[in-house]
Amino acid sequence: MKRLEKLFEHVLFSSRWLMAPVYFGLVLAMIVLLVKFAKEIANLVGHIMTASGGEMIIGVLSLVDIALIMNLLVIIMFSGYENFVSKMEDLHSHQDRPDWMGHIGFSDLKIKLIGSIVAISGIELLKAFMNVGNLSDRHLGWMVGIHVTFLFSGVLYALMDKLGHKGH
Repeated sequence: MKRLEKLFEHVLFSSRWLMAPVYFGLVLAMIVLLVKFAKEIANLVGHIMTASGGEMIIGVLSLVDIALIMNLLVIIMFSGYENFVSKMEDLHSHQDRPDWMGHIGFSDLKIKLIGSIVAISGIELLKAFMNVGNLSDRHLGWMVGIHVTFLFSGVLYALMDKLGHKGH
């Protein structure tokens, strides 16, 4: 029975490698976002002489939005892989290794995720306000409500996390 338990535990522990293709899929998602970024910047540059100031600001905010999402994906890939799959031992001495790598736990990752969602939601809301003439009050109301919900959820989660660490 002990041998069966040991085998089960090894299979269970090895199953963490099933997450590796998921992290690779996020690399592919970054490539897709890079193509979207290139399309957005080409559109922005192509209309530099004819676009209004508001249209330019919306274009730049779209670029910032994509950059924030890509930054978030990097954090999720690196910290998720190191926390749940395997340590990147060969890269610990690499000169370009981010300082936070290896130090972000699951709780920190969730805080960064909700913070990024709030920031992305805020950018989308700002883009909507720049384009307020083309949106209904109902649509804007929903956007504000969703943003406030994300914001409130983020604050509550951070408080719960802080209270949880207080007991340790």
